[in-house]
Amino acid sequence: MKSSDIFKDYFGVFRDIIRMMHTTNSLEEVLNLGVRRTSKTLHAKGALVRLLNKETQQLEVRAAWGMDKCYLSKGQVSSDKLLTWDNDGKKIHIITDILNAPQVAYPQHAWDHGIRMMLDIPLTVSSQVIGLMRIYLTEPRQFSDDELDFMITVAEQFACIIELVGLMENQKAQYNHLALHMEKMSSLGRMAAGIAHEINNPLAGILLYSSNLIKRVPPQSPLEEGLQIIMTETQRCKVIIQGLLEFSRDNEPQKVPANVNDILDKALTILNNEFFIHHIRIDEDLENNLPLILLDADQIEQVLINILLNAVHATEKDGIISVKTRMDVAQAKIRIEIIDNGCGITEKEMGKIFDPFFSTKASGTGLGLAVSYGIIRNHEGDIRVESQPGKGSCFTIDLPILPEASGKAEERDLA
Repeated sequence: MKSSDIFKDYFGVFRDIIRMMHTTNSLEEVLNLGVRRTSKTLHAKGALVRLLNKETQQLEVRAAWGMDKCYLSKGQVSSDKLLTWDNDGKKIHIITDILNAPQVAYPQHAWDHGIRMMLDIPLTVSSQVIGLMRIYLTEPRQFSDDELDFMITVAEQFACIIELVGLMENQKAQYNHLALHMEKMSSLGRMAAGIAHEINNPLAGILLYSSNLIKRVPPQSPLEEGLQIIMTETQRCKVIIQGLLEFSRDNEPQKVPANVNDILDKALTILNNEFFIHHIRIDEDLENNLPLILLDADQIEQVLINILLNAVHATEKDGIISVKTRMDVAQAKIRIEIIDNGCGITEKEMGKIFDPFFSTKASGTGLGLAVSYGIIRNHEGDIRVESQPGKGSCFTIDLPILPEASGKAEERDLA
C-alpha cells in the first residue's frame, strides 16, 4: 500500500471519530466506531477498549470489534495486571510472547483464537491512565513510526471523548440533583402553605378563648399560670405559622429604584432598641453616593433585619456589629457586609444555615435565613457567609447594579 493511501486511511479514521463526537452523546458509539476503524486500518483481527472502574479497580470492556464473544465474555480484569505504564502514559506495549506475557489475562484462550501479537495503547486523562485500547493481530509484524503515532493519536482522541462525556454526565447528575431538590422545595412550600392555613384558624380560636378565660380567672389563681402558658405557646405557634407562610409564598419582588444605604438605615433604626438592650455597638461604614438599584425595599429590609437579629443573638453583651456597603464597579454590584464578633458558626452548621427549619436557637423557627436566601436569589443577587467558631461571622450580600448606574459610577471614579 502506498504511503499516501495509508495517510488517507489514518485521516479518515480521525475524521469519522471527530464527526461522531459532534453528532452523538453516546460514549459507546464513538468507541465502537474507533476500534472498528482502527482495526481495519491496521489490518488487525480486532480491537477492544477497556476502561477503569474506579470503584472496583477493574478494567471493563466498553467497546470491541472483531473478537469472538466467548473471548470477550471472560469479563473484567484487574487494573494491576494491565495498567503498567510509566508516569507519562505515552508508551505503546508491543506483546509478542502471548503465552508468557504478564499483561495477557487469558493467554491460552488468545492463542487458541489465533492471536500472535497484541498492542496495548494507554488512554490518558490529566496524566492518569484510565484504560487501554488493545489491538489483536494474527501474526507478528513491524510497525512504522507513523503507524505508532496514529495509534497514539487515536487513543488521545478516545481519552478526550471519555473526559468530555464524563463532564457531561457529571453536569447532568448535578442538574438532576438540583431539579430534584427544587421539586422537593416546591412540594415543601405547597405543603407548608396548606398546613399553615389549616392550623392558623384553630390557633386563633385557642388564643381568643384563652384570652377571654384569663380575664375571668381570679388573681393568683393556679389556672392563671396555665392559661398564660397556653397563650404564650399559641403565640409562638402563630409566629412559626407566619414564617411558613412567608417561606411558601413565591412573591415576585416589586422592584423600584432604591438606595441600599437608606434601607439599611431603616433596618438599624427598627432594631435600635434590641441593640440598646444587649449593649451592642453598631459600627457603620457606608459608601457615599451609592447608585440607585432595582429592588423591593420591603423584602431587602426583611433580609437585613433577619441577619442583624441573628447577629444580635450570636453576640454577647458589649459586642460589636459592623455594617458596610461598597460598590464594585468592575462586577456591577453593590455589596453589603454584616459582621459580628459573636459565637460564630461551626463547619457542620455552615452547610445548613440556609436550609428551612434549621436553627441553632432553641426558640428559632429556622425559616429566617431560608426566606432571606430566596429573596436575594429573586433579586438575582448572592448571599453567603464566612464564620469561625468563637470569632464571629460575616454575612455578605451582593446585589446587581443598574447598567446606567454602573456607567455613571465609572464616570464619577474617573472624574
